Amino acid sequence: MTRLDKILSTQLNISRTDAKALLKKGRVSVNGTVTKTADTKCADSDIVTVDGEQIAYSKFVYIMMNKPQGVISASDGKGEKTVVDLLPDDMKRRGLFPAGRLDKDTTGFVLLTDDGEFAHSILSPSKHIDKTYVAHLDKPITAELVEDFRGGMTLNGEKLLEAEITPIDGDLTVCQVVLRQGLYHQVKRMFKKHGITVTALDRVKMGNLSLDSSLKAGESRYLTAEELDLICGK
Repeated sequence: MTRLDKILSTQLNISRTDAKALLKKGRVSVNGTVTKTADTKCADSDIVTVDGEQIAYSKFVYIMMNKPQGVISASDGKGEKTVVDLLPDDMKRRGLFPAGRLDKDTTGFVLLTDDGEFAHSILSPSKHIDKTYVAHLDKPITAELVEDFRGGMTLNGEKLLEAEITPIDGDLTVCQVVLRQGLYHQVKRMFKKHGITVTALDRVKMGNLSLDSSLKAGESRYLTAEELDLICGK
Protein backbone atom coordinates (compact mmCIF):
# COMPACT_ATOMS: atom_id res chain seq x y z
CA MET A 1 0.00 0.00 0.00
CA THR A 2 1.29 3.44 -0.97
CA ARG A 3 0.29 6.94 0.13
CA LEU A 4 -1.83 8.75 -2.43
CA ASP A 5 0.27 11.92 -2.40
CA LYS A 6 3.37 9.84 -3.10
CA ILE A 7 1.68 8.14 -6.05
CA LEU A 8 0.69 11.52 -7.47
CA SER A 9 4.16 12.95 -6.93
CA THR A 10 5.90 9.98 -8.53
CA GLN A 11 3.62 9.52 -11.50
CA LEU A 12 3.00 13.18 -12.33
CA ASN A 13 6.57 14.33 -11.61
CA ILE A 14 5.32 17.00 -9.21
CA SER A 15 6.26 17.88 -5.66
CA ARG A 16 4.40 16.51 -2.65
CA THR A 17 3.15 20.06 -2.03
CA ASP A 18 1.64 20.24 -5.51
CA ALA A 19 0.14 16.77 -5.06
CA LYS A 20 -1.59 17.86 -1.85
CA ALA A 21 -2.88 20.96 -3.64
CA LEU A 22 -4.52 18.74 -6.28
CA LEU A 23 -6.14 16.71 -3.52
CA LYS A 24 -7.46 19.76 -1.67
CA LYS A 25 -9.07 21.05 -4.87
CA GLY A 26 -10.99 17.78 -5.26
CA ARG A 27 -9.33 16.92 -8.55
CA VAL A 28 -8.27 13.42 -7.48
CA SER A 29 -10.43 10.31 -7.27
CA VAL A 30 -9.70 6.78 -6.11
CA ASN A 31 -11.96 4.10 -7.58
CA GLY A 32 -14.45 6.79 -8.62
CA THR A 33 -14.62 8.58 -5.27
CA VAL A 34 -13.14 12.05 -4.79
CA THR A 35 -10.38 11.83 -2.20
CA LYS A 36 -8.79 14.82 -0.48
CA THR A 37 -6.66 13.03 2.10
CA ALA A 38 -2.95 12.87 1.26
CA ASP A 39 -2.20 9.83 3.42
CA THR A 40 -4.90 7.66 1.83
CA LYS A 41 -3.32 4.25 1.19
CA CYS A 42 -3.74 2.76 -2.28
CA ALA A 43 -3.17 -0.76 -3.54
CA ASP A 44 -1.77 -1.57 -6.97
CA SER A 45 -5.28 -2.50 -8.12
CA ASP A 46 -6.83 0.86 -7.15
CA ILE A 47 -7.72 3.23 -9.98
CA VAL A 48 -6.41 6.76 -9.41
CA THR A 49 -7.63 9.59 -11.64
CA VAL A 50 -6.80 13.29 -11.88
CA ASP A 51 -9.40 15.47 -13.57
CA GLY A 52 -11.01 12.26 -14.81
CA GLU A 53 -7.82 10.95 -16.43
CA GLN A 54 -6.41 7.71 -15.04
CA ILE A 55 -2.76 7.79 -14.07
CA ALA A 56 -0.63 4.69 -14.29
CA TYR A 57 0.72 3.78 -10.88
CA SER A 58 3.95 1.79 -11.00
CA LYS A 59 4.82 -0.51 -8.15
CA PHE A 60 8.49 -0.05 -9.07
CA VAL A 61 10.40 2.69 -10.85
CA TYR A 62 13.43 2.49 -13.12
CA ILE A 63 15.57 5.58 -13.60
CA MET A 64 18.48 6.33 -15.91
CA MET A 65 21.02 8.80 -14.52
CA ASN A 66 24.08 10.37 -16.08
CA LYS A 67 26.34 10.14 -13.04
CA PRO A 68 28.90 12.92 -12.58
CA GLN A 69 32.32 12.54 -10.96
CA GLY A 70 32.64 12.79 -7.20
CA VAL A 71 29.35 11.07 -6.36
CA ILE A 72 28.96 7.72 -4.60
CA SER A 73 26.93 4.93 -6.24
CA ALA A 74 24.95 4.09 -3.11
CA SER A 75 21.75 4.89 -1.26
CA ASP A 76 23.60 6.05 1.85
CA GLY A 77 26.95 7.76 1.37
CA LYS A 78 27.55 8.15 5.12
CA GLY A 79 28.04 11.87 4.71
CA GLU A 80 29.11 11.85 1.06
CA LYS A 81 26.79 12.80 -1.79
CA THR A 82 25.13 9.84 -3.51
CA VAL A 83 23.36 9.26 -6.81
CA VAL A 84 20.07 9.13 -4.89
CA ASP A 85 20.80 12.59 -3.46
CA LEU A 86 21.03 13.93 -7.02
CA LEU A 87 17.48 12.92 -7.90
CA PRO A 88 14.87 15.69 -8.02
CA ASP A 89 12.56 15.56 -5.02
CA ASP A 90 9.64 14.43 -7.17
CA MET A 91 11.59 11.36 -8.34
CA LYS A 92 12.77 10.25 -4.93
CA ARG A 93 10.98 7.37 -3.26
CA ARG A 94 11.75 5.00 -0.47
CA GLY A 95 13.95 2.03 -1.31
CA LEU A 96 15.72 3.42 -4.37
CA PHE A 97 19.23 2.10 -4.94
CA PRO A 98 21.72 1.89 -7.83
CA ALA A 99 21.60 -1.43 -9.67
CA GLY A 100 25.32 -1.88 -10.02
CA ARG A 101 27.98 0.55 -8.88
CA LEU A 102 30.31 2.97 -10.58
CA ASP A 103 33.47 4.19 -8.87
CA LYS A 104 33.30 7.66 -7.35
CA ASP A 105 35.35 9.16 -10.19
CA THR A 106 33.61 7.17 -12.96
CA THR A 107 30.84 8.89 -14.91
CA GLY A 108 27.91 7.81 -17.03
CA PHE A 109 24.97 5.42 -17.03
CA VAL A 110 23.63 4.43 -13.62
CA LEU A 111 20.31 2.61 -13.24
CA LEU A 112 18.35 3.37 -10.08
CA THR A 113 15.38 1.27 -9.04
CA ASP A 114 13.47 -0.09 -6.07
CA ASP A 115 12.91 -3.44 -7.80
CA GLY A 116 15.34 -5.83 -6.15
CA GLU A 117 14.38 -8.79 -8.31
CA PHE A 118 15.04 -6.89 -11.54
CA ALA A 119 18.35 -5.57 -10.22
CA HIS A 120 19.44 -9.09 -9.30
CA SER A 121 18.45 -10.37 -12.74
CA ILE A 122 20.66 -7.89 -14.60
CA LEU A 123 23.58 -8.13 -12.18
CA SER A 124 23.67 -11.91 -11.91
CA PRO A 125 26.94 -13.27 -13.37
CA SER A 126 24.93 -15.95 -15.18
CA LYS A 127 23.10 -13.30 -17.23
CA HIS A 128 26.26 -11.73 -18.70
CA ILE A 129 24.59 -8.38 -19.38
CA ASP A 130 27.11 -6.27 -21.30
CA LYS A 131 28.35 -3.00 -19.80
CA THR A 132 30.04 -0.65 -22.28
CA TYR A 133 32.58 1.98 -21.24
CA VAL A 134 34.75 4.61 -22.87
CA ALA A 135 38.19 4.63 -21.26
CA HIS A 136 40.75 7.42 -21.62
CA LEU A 137 44.29 6.15 -21.03
CA ASP A 138 47.70 7.62 -20.24
CA LYS A 139 49.39 5.32 -22.77
CA PRO A 140 48.32 3.63 -26.01
CA ILE A 141 47.08 0.06 -25.86
CA THR A 142 49.19 -2.76 -27.27
CA ALA A 143 48.41 -5.87 -29.29
CA GLU A 144 49.30 -7.93 -26.21
CA LEU A 145 46.73 -6.08 -24.10
CA VAL A 146 44.01 -6.53 -26.73
CA GLU A 147 44.71 -10.26 -26.89
CA ASP A 148 44.62 -10.50 -23.09
CA PHE A 149 41.27 -8.68 -22.90
CA ARG A 150 39.67 -10.75 -25.64
CA GLY A 151 41.06 -14.07 -24.46
CA GLY A 152 39.78 -13.82 -20.90
CA MET A 153 42.39 -12.19 -18.69
CA THR A 154 43.64 -13.77 -15.48
CA LEU A 155 43.66 -11.13 -12.75
CA ASN A 156 44.98 -11.89 -9.27
CA GLY A 157 44.50 -15.58 -9.95
CA GLU A 158 40.92 -15.19 -11.21
CA LYS A 159 40.00 -16.02 -14.80
CA LEU A 160 37.80 -13.26 -16.21
CA LEU A 161 35.22 -13.47 -18.96
CA GLU A 162 36.24 -12.30 -22.40
CA ALA A 163 36.09 -8.52 -22.85
CA GLU A 164 35.96 -6.48 -26.04
CA ILE A 165 38.25 -3.51 -26.56
CA THR A 166 38.19 -1.21 -29.58
CA PRO A 167 40.10 2.04 -30.18
CA ILE A 168 37.80 4.97 -30.95
CA ASP A 169 38.54 6.77 -34.21
CA GLY A 170 41.92 5.04 -34.36
CA ASP A 171 43.12 6.66 -31.11
CA LEU A 172 44.93 3.98 -29.08
CA THR A 173 44.54 6.05 -25.89
CA VAL A 174 40.72 6.25 -26.09
CA CYS A 175 38.96 2.89 -26.21
CA GLN A 176 35.54 1.35 -25.99
CA VAL A 177 35.50 -1.54 -23.52
CA VAL A 178 32.66 -4.06 -23.22
CA LEU A 179 32.54 -6.17 -20.04
CA ARG A 180 30.25 -9.11 -19.32
CA GLN A 181 30.81 -9.06 -15.58
CA GLY A 182 31.31 -6.40 -12.95
CA LEU A 183 34.15 -6.85 -10.48
CA TYR A 184 35.61 -4.26 -8.14
CA HIS A 185 37.52 -1.60 -10.16
CA GLN A 186 37.62 -4.15 -12.98
CA VAL A 187 38.35 -1.89 -15.96
CA LYS A 188 41.07 0.03 -14.14
CA ARG A 189 42.69 -3.15 -12.82
CA MET A 190 42.68 -4.79 -16.25
CA PHE A 191 44.56 -1.87 -17.79
CA LYS A 192 46.85 -1.57 -14.77
CA LYS A 193 48.02 -5.13 -15.34
CA HIS A 194 49.56 -3.84 -18.57
CA GLY A 195 51.06 -0.73 -17.00
CA ILE A 196 48.35 1.63 -18.28
CA THR A 197 46.41 4.06 -16.10
CA VAL A 198 42.79 4.95 -16.81
CA THR A 199 42.57 8.74 -16.59
CA ALA A 200 38.80 8.94 -17.21
CA LEU A 201 36.08 6.30 -17.43
CA ASP A 202 32.53 6.73 -18.66
CA ARG A 203 29.82 4.04 -18.83
CA VAL A 204 27.82 4.65 -21.98
CA LYS A 205 25.65 1.57 -22.33
CA MET A 206 23.95 -1.23 -20.35
CA GLY A 207 22.86 -4.24 -22.38
CA ASN A 208 21.56 -2.79 -25.63
CA LEU A 209 20.48 0.54 -24.12
CA SER A 210 22.73 3.57 -24.56
CA LEU A 211 22.84 6.48 -22.14
CA ASP A 212 20.46 9.21 -23.28
CA SER A 213 22.75 11.83 -24.83
CA SER A 214 20.33 14.60 -23.83
CA LEU A 215 20.97 13.99 -20.12
CA LYS A 216 23.53 16.37 -18.66
CA ALA A 217 25.78 15.26 -15.80
CA GLY A 218 23.60 14.66 -12.74
CA GLU A 219 20.33 14.56 -14.69
CA SER A 220 17.96 11.60 -14.81
CA ARG A 221 14.73 10.35 -16.34
CA TYR A 222 12.38 7.39 -16.09
CA LEU A 223 12.89 4.37 -18.33
CA THR A 224 10.18 2.79 -20.44
CA ALA A 225 9.30 -0.91 -20.53
CA GLU A 226 10.88 -1.13 -23.97
CA GLU A 227 14.12 0.35 -22.63
CA LEU A 228 14.18 -2.15 -19.77
CA ASP A 229 13.96 -4.92 -22.36
CA LEU A 230 16.97 -3.41 -24.14
CA ILE A 231 18.98 -3.50 -20.91
CA CYS A 232 18.15 -7.19 -20.64
CA GLY A 233 19.52 -7.71 -24.14
CA LYS A 234 16.16 -8.21 -25.84
